Amino acid sequence: MSPAQAAWPWPSSPRSRTSLTPVTGVTSAWRGRRQEEGRSLAADGGGTGFIGTALTQLLKARGHEVTLVSRQPGPGRITWDELATSGLPSCDAAVNLAGANILNPLRRWNEAFQKEVLSSRLETTQMLAKAITKAPQPPQAWILVTGVAYYQPSLTAEYDEDSPGGDFDFFSNLVTKWEAAARLPGDSTRQVVVRSGVVLGRGGGAISLMLLPFRLGLGGPIGSGHQFFPWIHIRDLVGILTHALEANHVQGVLNGVAPASTTTNAAFAQALGAALGRPAFLPLPSIAVQAVYGRERAIMLLEGQKVIPRRTLAAGYQYSFPELGAALKEVVA
Repeated sequence: MSPAQAAWPWPSSPRSRTSLTPVTGVTSAWRGRRQEEGRSLAADGGGTGFIGTALTQLLKARGHEVTLVSRQPGPGRITWDELATSGLPSCDAAVNLAGANILNPLRRWNEAFQKEVLSSRLETTQMLAKAITKAPQPPQAWILVTGVAYYQPSLTAEYDEDSPGGDFDFFSNLVTKWEAAARLPGDSTRQVVVRSGVVLGRGGGAISLMLLPFRLGLGGPIGSGHQFFPWIHIRDLVGILTHALEANHVQGVLNGVAPASTTTNAAFAQALGAALGRPAFLPLPSIAVQAVYGRERAIMLLEGQKVIPRRTLAAGYQYSFPELGAALKEVVA
């Protein structure tokens, strides 16, 4: 049994659905509070980022109210300092989306940045988990978004939510610590972890760094191109998060990846080129990736995992973009 299997509760019998009103947070948490009129509120950390913005828009469209947990004060926000001193406002759900961008090409992969990557995830998660534990009326749901780096890269293995991992390199250990920081005692709050793949969407995420070279016909696979490329459209990632918030039977670990699990990096490059009407045959050599990102961090681009969203599908989520071609056409349209 893996650390995650031992740590995170799994779904039992379905319970009745509840409505949510989302509150989004700028750094790492997201919550909701039940309202007398039948709506609920959610608090969201990391809510001003690429994923948080999309999640807030979807939640509001579904009639929820959203409050951000942010470093800066403002309308519809509480600060992290306010969270620490005044505690968590009454809400139905909390979501943590915070964390420094690991693949920021402008940052050297040194000890200082590694500490920032850790602290930006662990400290905010611990703060939210502590606030939930101390709340007089804790939220019904607590959702954390981590990553598929939990699973060891392989050209042959296939991973679902029950697969072992989390103990073989910096990134897998990071996910283990991250998920452990979110764990709550007891079962008064439903706990969900979504391990996300590469998020594809307009205006942000991984695709924003790829579009220019691919539009110029200079794109292609990274390294050998044989490595698996677990991906998900932004609409489906926030859809999974919303489903986990609204459906009371959802609990435990969900893989936030598309069902098209056999996608390789080379296949992704060809599909992106096709969506743009451009050739995509110029490989990016491994040595160049290592020069920019460092050997340890380059593994995230040069190696990959075949990840299956078995529990996500079993939980009843229906994908808007299960296939890569349609997802990329929407992104680049």
